[in-house]
Amino acid sequence: MSADGRLPPFPDDAFERVLCVVAHPDDVEYGTSSAVAAWTSRGVDVAYLLLTRGEAGMDSSRPEQTAQLRVREQIAASAAVGVSEVDFLDYPDGVLVYSLEMRRDISRTIRRYRPDAVVVGSWEVEFTAGLNQADHRVAGLATLDAVRDAGNRWVFPELLEEGLEPWSPQWLLVAGDDAPTHGVDVTGDALERGIESLEAHREYLAGIPGHPPPRPMISGVTAVFGPRLGVAHAVLFRAFDFHAPPPIALEAMKLAEAIAADGGAGAT
Repeated sequence: MSADGRLPPFPDDAFERVLCVVAHPDDVEYGTSSAVAAWTSRGVDVAYLLLTRGEAGMDSSRPEQTAQLRVREQIAASAAVGVSEVDFLDYPDGVLVYSLEMRRDISRTIRRYRPDAVVVGSWEVEFTAGLNQADHRVAGLATLDAVRDAGNRWVFPELLEEGLEPWSPQWLLVAGDDAPTHGVDVTGDALERGIESLEAHREYLAGIPGHPPPRPMISGVTAVFGPRLGVAHAVLFRAFDFHAPPPIALEAMKLAEAIAADGGAGAT
């Protein structure tokens, strides 16, 4: 964070490939997709992995019909922000359970796609938008663990038999976290494309009583976050750099250096 309290943007060369892992169709579209649009416009390659097909999301439609509709809408939403690789797993919507199988399946995609950064939603019970939904929490936590699993040769050795060598993404980016560390400027075209991506879920959204229209919703949320980055519209993330020492280690090293420079004063 800068001296004036503003969050930093990611460096332009921070990542070339990004994988977004979420529970349902439309999860990426509540703001994060505007950041995706900003990235793809700069040539960053972005892919999506969805753990379910959202089949439990419409009370008026049977699950098999809902799944087909929501997959179609998600593919259209993804295309609006420059994403063409969209994979769906077959975990049951609404009743996701954290499991080793889920970690393995996410790890498989990480090893196959080899991203520099993985984007997830918050796994906390309470997050920026209020109380978090159960599937969102499971998806976030399983992905956090899968990021580590993907880089460990001896975890899920069956992936080696599939020809998938270990891969360790540098970044884990958490959307919706109450303590963001970085932001993405989405002012202009990226915001417009992000709005378009949520609008692509029109039939699903039409079945949610009182759901606000996508344009004022997304433009309003990103405008709230914009001043944190010093811009008109922003999407914020909490970023974890897995290739850097833990923050406590950095603080300890700074303290040790200060003590050494002071001739060991204060040491016991």
